[in-house]
Order: sequence, then C-alpha cells, then structure tokens
Amino acid sequence: MTSEITTAAEPIRVARRRSIDGWRWAGRIFLTLLVGFTIMPMFWMVITSLKTGFAAMQYPPQWWPAAPTLDNYWRLLDPNGSVGRDFLRYFWNSMFVSVATTVLAVVVAVPAAYAFSRFRFPGRNFLFFAILLRNMFPAVVFLVPLFILMRVLGLVNTHGSLILTYLTFGLPLAIWLLKGFYDNIPIQLEQAARIDGATRFQAFFHIVMPLSTPGIIATSIYSFIGAWNEYIYAYTFLTRHDQMTLPVGIQRFFSENATDWPGLMAATFLMSVPVVVLFLVLQKYFVRALTEGAVKH
Repeated sequence: MTSEITTAAEPIRVARRRSIDGWRWAGRIFLTLLVGFTIMPMFWMVITSLKTGFAAMQYPPQWWPAAPTLDNYWRLLDPNGSVGRDFLRYFWNSMFVSVATTVLAVVVAVPAAYAFSRFRFPGRNFLFFAILLRNMFPAVVFLVPLFILMRVLGLVNTHGSLILTYLTFGLPLAIWLLKGFYDNIPIQLEQAARIDGATRFQAFFHIVMPLSTPGIIATSIYSFIGAWNEYIYAYTFLTRHDQMTLPVGIQRFFSENATDWPGLMAATFLMSVPVVVLFLVLQKYFVRALTEGAVKH
C-alpha cells in the first residue's frame, strides 16, 4: 500500500520540480537580458570613444572600429593642450566638491544619527521625519530659492555653493541610513564600556564607530556619487569657466555646427571611472551595510 502511494506521488513531485526549474530558468533569462540592457550603453560608449570623428558618424554604424585609436583619451589627459587642460581642471573641481561634500556629510550625519538613535528628547520623532521630508520633493523645486540664498551669501560662482547645496540633498539620507545602523548596535556594549570607566565619547569612538564602519562607508558612497553626477545646480550656480565641474564642463564637446561624439564618449567614460573604482573597492562594505541595516535585532 505504501509503495503504491509513493509511486502515485512521484509524478506530482516531478511536475513541481519542472515547474520550479521553469521559473528559475525564466528568472535567469530575464536577469541576462537585464544585464545586457545595462551593459550595452557602456559598451557602445567605449567603442565610440575609440573611433575617429568620421567613423562615429558612419551609417550603418560600425560595432567595432576598423582602426581603433586612443587619441581621444590622450587629448583629454594632455595637460599641455587646451582640451586636456580644461578637462583636468573640471575633473579636479568635481573631485574637490565631491570629496568635501562627502566629508562634511559624514561629519554631520554621524553625530546626528547617533543622537536620534540613542537619546530621547521632545520632538525627536517630528524632527527626524522633518529631515526626511526634504527628499519628498524633486531637486528642481529648490533651485530658485537656493540660488537666491547663495546670491545673498555671495557664494554664486564658488564651489562653496555646490557643497552646501549637495549637503541639503545628502544629509537626510545619510542620517536615515546611519540611524538604522546604530539602532542595530546593542547599547549594552556602550554600557559595559561606561562601567569600565570610559566616557560617552570614548565609548562611542572606540566601540560604536568601528562597528558602524560599513554604514559610514555606504553613506560616503551615496554622498560622493550624488555630488559627482549632479548637473542642474552646477549649471545654475557656476558660470565661470575655471569653476565648472565635469557634468557641466563636458558641454564643450557640443558646438553649434557639430558634436565631437568620440571625445564626448571618452570624457564620459573617464568621468565614470572614479565612481566605478570606488564602488568596486568598497563593495563588500556597501553590501554589508545594506544587509545589516535592513534587519533590526
């Protein structure tokens, strides 16, 4: 009797297994198409940057240039040429603004998030959600008010205007991420350090800070990428040629009569390199921060 039941159940198990395998393969195919859809623009950007201006305008387009060249990259990285000199200046400006924004965001967000996580004070929840309220509105809504404010402060055409503006974008998310991370660090660790004679600052610096390193790194990545890629405010606040950042500066490859597509693609590729390198180097910390900050212990 038992063998008959087992025999009858076998087709059901095989059917379930086939159904599961079908969904699994469908998921794999979908992910493959999604990865291809994501990589294809990057691939075409690199291929175009290796072409000459004439080859880039050919129709039908060449998937691989007949005579690939690195002249577009040498032109951008040559400090003696006009294009290279301007590109390196824009690159340095973007790096300075992004690093300064990231450092200030971390310096402000770390104690703010710790205070929201550990202290109880009147209006705590209201203030915390009021900070997050800023990110409910699109960035363009604040463009004119912030421009008027920067003009009153005399910061138009300075990098300080961009740094202060990017802080208003990055701080809410940074505080929110770090608060969730601090909530998962047991307070008993700090209490044990306080019993051993450490001050609150010493307990925070020696106990909490090392444990929250992945969260701080993830916050830094978010702040850096947001400042590095921003275009609207940089285009509005900066008109001086020597103060422009990369997203605004690469417009020089567009002209009234023609567009230098190979040079533009090369500049865009070089612009993406710091973000890619930063993410690859700190990827394990970034993933750890997302997984640890998502679960409340």
